[in-house]
Amino acid sequence: MKALVYEGVKTLAIHDVAMPVAAAGEHLVRIHGVGICGSDMHAYLGHDDRRPAPLILGHEAAGIVEDGPWKGRRVTINPLVSCGTCSYCRAGRENLCPDRQIISMPPREGAFAQYVSMPSENLITVPDDFPLDKAALCEPLAVSWHAVRLAIDGVHPDMERRALVIGGGAIGLAAALALRAMGWDDVEITEPNALRRRFLEDRCGLRAVETPQKIASIVVDAVGFAATRAVASEWVAPGGVIAHVGLGDNAEGLDVRRMTLQEVAFVGSYTYTAQDFHDTAQAMFDGRLGQLDWFETRSLEDGATAFRDISAGNAAAPKIILDPWA
Repeated sequence: MKALVYEGVKTLAIHDVAMPVAAAGEHLVRIHGVGICGSDMHAYLGHDDRRPAPLILGHEAAGIVEDGPWKGRRVTINPLVSCGTCSYCRAGRENLCPDRQIISMPPREGAFAQYVSMPSENLITVPDDFPLDKAALCEPLAVSWHAVRLAIDGVHPDMERRALVIGGGAIGLAAALALRAMGWDDVEITEPNALRRRFLEDRCGLRAVETPQKIASIVVDAVGFAATRAVASEWVAPGGVIAHVGLGDNAEGLDVRRMTLQEVAFVGSYTYTAQDFHDTAQAMFDGRLGQLDWFETRSLEDGATAFRDISAGNAAAPKIILDPWA
């Protein structure tokens, strides 16, 4: 099969690779769409030791089951594979499983390929009338759904339902959509890229600004650099919650003194639980997360160019989906 292989810093190429072999309890899925994630970009730029070259990246995927009794089933893929038996898994917190794996990290190759093998419990059935390229958005949407759920759980019920999202990429946009789906209508996104701000406003109907305009009860940092943590510290309301999703760097930035004196809660958020993934998929299928038309599709062969465009800030759409069969 053909796959887009990460060969080293800023180097991707199409290769013919061996077909994956479905292990017991797994299914072979023919990939119809796979999104480029911020973590893929981190690996591409040489900033993620968890993803050493050579490696097939990509974990935001949807497709059609190729084998077994599920053959022909349209599915979106939960790429997080957990053990199912530890205390975290039994408590429904699979994202904290000490033995968790995710496709696009060794030992599991990713989905920038024509096929991938996944356990049956990681496959969510997609309705026949729901496009598979949109179904590939479930993974980034679930990341933000989980973060927003954690943040809302930590907010005092008497606080104003006002939220600030830092970063207008796919995770920031998805956080804004999740907030609205959960009843938080006063949402502002800060995004330095003017091209991206126009896209968010014109195509997604969201309020996008270059710098924050007012304090917020919830601040979602979808970028995760020292500078964005500083913005979160400054613009979160007393008694509010900062939900930190981005993995930009491991530097400073939080104003811990202000957080202490004004009882600001900080919650780190990593991926999602299996229930969050199911809930996100259902919200997508029900239309509660909008039209989901904020991506562009390119061929897998054009993947290296797509990475370069994202890195250079030349991609207006918050998400690029790669089609392995185009």
